[in-house]
Amino acid sequence: MVGVVPHGDLVEWREGVSSYKALCRFLLRVKPLLGIWVHQNPELGNLVYVMPGFVSVVGCRIIPQELGHLGIQDGPIQWSSVFEVIGDFDGSTTFFLHGREEETDYVHPGSVKYIDESCNVLLLEIEGRVQDYGSSSSSSSSSSTTALLHDSGAMISGRVCRSNSEISRLQREGGNAEAIVPFNKLAFSDRKRLLEVTIGLVRQEVPGMDDGPLFPAMRDDCDNFHKNLVLLKERRAILCEMCNLVSSRIDNEESSEGADGPLQSEQDDIRKSCNWSKDFSNLLNKEKSHIQCTKKKSLGGYFWGGFKQILRKSSSVNESHAILEKFTSRRETKHARLEDFLRSSDTIGLTLKASTVKLSTYRAWPNMPDNWFALFKMPLQVPSADQIYAGLWGGTFGWPPGKPSQDKPGKALFFLLLSYEESQEQKLLIATKILEGTHYVLHPNGSAMFIVDINQPSYDSFPCGSNTDITHAFTGEGISNGYGFRYPGSKPGSLFIFENGVLAFVWKDTMSVLTLQRLHLQELLKKGERVPSLPPINNFSYLTKSYSNVFTGFPSASTSSPSPRFDFTLTCQFAFIFQLPPCFMMFYS
Repeated sequence: MVGVVPHGDLVEWREGVSSYKALCRFLLRVKPLLGIWVHQNPELGNLVYVMPGFVSVVGCRIIPQELGHLGIQDGPIQWSSVFEVIGDFDGSTTFFLHGREEETDYVHPGSVKYIDESCNVLLLEIEGRVQDYGSSSSSSSSSSTTALLHDSGAMISGRVCRSNSEISRLQREGGNAEAIVPFNKLAFSDRKRLLEVTIGLVRQEVPGMDDGPLFPAMRDDCDNFHKNLVLLKERRAILCEMCNLVSSRIDNEESSEGADGPLQSEQDDIRKSCNWSKDFSNLLNKEKSHIQCTKKKSLGGYFWGGFKQILRKSSSVNESHAILEKFTSRRETKHARLEDFLRSSDTIGLTLKASTVKLSTYRAWPNMPDNWFALFKMPLQVPSADQIYAGLWGGTFGWPPGKPSQDKPGKALFFLLLSYEESQEQKLLIATKILEGTHYVLHPNGSAMFIVDINQPSYDSFPCGSNTDITHAFTGEGISNGYGFRYPGSKPGSLFIFENGVLAFVWKDTMSVLTLQRLHLQELLKKGERVPSLPPINNFSYLTKSYSNVFTGFPSASTSSPSPRFDFTLTCQFAFIFQLPPCFMMFYS
């Protein structure tokens, strides 16, 4: 009834929870997470698909890639893991961020905030919590909290002991739960620094499970399916044990009684790795001093210094100082201080926050803030009688569809989201590009590759063969070079519908053909190829603006993806920036 997984999977999932009621509680909570999530940076690809795993949901990044020799439906799709939300024995949820550092795969445990049913943004945040000092039991537990920074307390083996005066102050204020500074009120640099330090403290290895599956294979592949299921059960047991150890602050105090088999040594390793002996305060101060030392050398520091020089050269020195002070005060009051955030919290931890925010859209693409560690949900229209072509499609240029030609073995694989929109008396079908598999981006993310009016039939002939298999044809416009990269133009064309379900848009002047086939992304990922993840924060949402493929820095046997051109891209961009006058440079930044 919930509609997350089929009945056969529910029977398997029931083994990992206390009851069907607990399983239902978990399914209802994580259902809003399922689907396609995107971020506009980098332009070439930041597409994450959330699908069921095993008593879990898994976020998988689709890697921009070329079409293999087997075509769209049978060729392996490259993907990497981003995060997972697993269900515990009682149906509660735990968040694990994935990331790779120094050739080692880590998971970073955290909590899951309340998931709104209509959530459209996934936020990676640091959550602050306040202990209740009113009771003796809570007072004793609050004197030893994990991964904590306190402004006047003493840090002992990663645990904070608040002074009596500090506790008295909090009690006089009646508790400061309402005074906790929200994470999103911090400046971008503080949010990034806090995430980096916290993630460095909570990261854990999953022994022997680096290359293990995150979801079972296709059921028709019986051998691999049952083999994957055994590995998934073992892996989930390890993650649940890890979560319980962290939440209960067990530091190697006791060994598992009655446990036997291969998990015993792995669980012992986890207990040893859960020793919180790092000084959070020192780490944070080192990061802060390092940033302050390098700020003047950074591009942002250069722009800020140039701006102050412009003000100094103003005709009135007093007036320039007044402007500078006013601008600086606004800048300081706009964001909360990191010290206030840490002072207002007793404990901090990594958290996944699924919220609903008001976002404007342009042709089915959300307008996203550039400095949120977030993923934004793409609404997926369900095909219906009057919206038959809605949904996810895979596209390539050329004919026949979905197959590389002999003269050009590698073709860019496009993911397009087709949706309907009514405008005046028109009923538009919009094909929004959400992934592009080229080496260097040709069209901005969120571009409308074509727009057709399904109320306007086309009488053009299909240029690549017989027209007998065509059932419908519509008039529209396809993307073309226009007023620059961010503002592409359009040229007339036609969309042809074939009996076998293939769509083909043809540009009228060039006769270029973009062919589309409907995709079942979950099946493709189960047959796909897993590749290493990015470092954890970038792995969640890659915020650096780039027009080259930053996700292909690893070898692959199935595709011929080139090495990244990321450094070359930045060099060209910086070379262009430094040719501008100082005022334009600052505005561009």
